[in-house]
Amino acid sequence: MSDRLLYLVVLFAMGIGWGLTLPLAKLATSTGHQPYGLIFWQLVIVVLVLAPIAWVSGRPVALKPRHLRLFLVVALTGAVLPDVFFYLTASKLPAGILSILMSTSPLFSLPIALALGNDRFSWVRLTGLLFGMAGVVLMIAPRSSLPDPSMTVFVFLALLAPLLYATEGNIVARWGTYGLDPFRTIVGASVTGAMITLPIAWFSGQWINPLQGFGIAEAALAAGAVTHGLVYAAYVWLVGRAGSVFTSQAAYIVTAFGVLWSMVLLGETYSVFVWLALMTMLGGIFLVQPRPSLQLVVPPDAEGVPLGEGADRG
Repeated sequence: MSDRLLYLVVLFAMGIGWGLTLPLAKLATSTGHQPYGLIFWQLVIVVLVLAPIAWVSGRPVALKPRHLRLFLVVALTGAVLPDVFFYLTASKLPAGILSILMSTSPLFSLPIALALGNDRFSWVRLTGLLFGMAGVVLMIAPRSSLPDPSMTVFVFLALLAPLLYATEGNIVARWGTYGLDPFRTIVGASVTGAMITLPIAWFSGQWINPLQGFGIAEAALAAGAVTHGLVYAAYVWLVGRAGSVFTSQAAYIVTAFGVLWSMVLLGETYSVFVWLALMTMLGGIFLVQPRPSLQLVVPPDAEGVPLGEGADRG
């Protein structure tokens, strides 16, 4: 198998897997499980999946206070806070609509990147941002778009998750990871996030005891967390091998399969306005994302461990 074909296979597998996590999240909240309990166990499983990879890959880096600050920022903006909004709305919105909303991170990323000086203004990408906004309007404005008009408030609440993801990406792009490779960064942030959510889950009554009744919701949580960890590892590997622009095309696959999985597993159906919103948003994402080329980058050294954009800064 050629390298390009391998990268395409990994790209589609990653998109299919990530799309699956959306209806799984819907199932995980189906019995009343609350966000912080779900987030804690998700982060624990991510650590169990990725820690062995981080252990055997990359070069060791002595942790300093700046690394701990990095873990805290990534944990809050890339896991804890966005997942709170994600799980809160997963029980209120159809999983397919949630999948479409989660794809809007590149649309939020553009204005944040311009504000931080990470990117330059482009009329084409501004047009993409307007397309994305039009997609949101198509989803909430027509009375027949959502199954229930009262869901509108949860649409805006769900959009806070991709906003936070975009914030995390721009922070890392601007200030880097201080010499840590992505696997160690993810593991460190996940451990930090688990330490934050454990006491909150316990004292707020949102604690989940996995030994008490392991049903569909708990199985969906475990399957979603394992899938998320494996897909995240594939994402990091693919960025290092094929480049961030090539890997960013996974957004389209994730969205499409998020909707498809939701239809197959949950029996969801959508109005014509939702389909129009999906096409409009995907068009906006296409215009917003950087388009220098889709050429594959030269693979890294023999260790094969990408450091990511800005990873050695500071």
